[in-house]
Amino acid sequence: MLTLTGVMIAGFIVLVVLFVTRFGVAPPPLPETVALPDGEVARAVTLGTDWIAVVTESDVILVFDRATGTLRQRVEIE
Repeated sequence: MLTLTGVMIAGFIVLVVLFVTRFGVAPPPLPETVALPDGEVARAVTLGTDWIAVVTESDVILVFDRATGTLRQRVEIE
């Protein structure tokens, strides 16, 4: 009985540590070199090696050059 209690407590501690490390970190902020078009609000940001993709609230994916911040591509999601 004591062994089972110890295993359950250890398992609970592992779950807490996983939740804190997985969900406790804030997403990286939008880089300052990227300027969204007027009226667009970022919903999600994905960073690539030389590009930054921003998904906006109006369901548009904007792909920016990471070095210069210029807009490379605009994809509208239907």
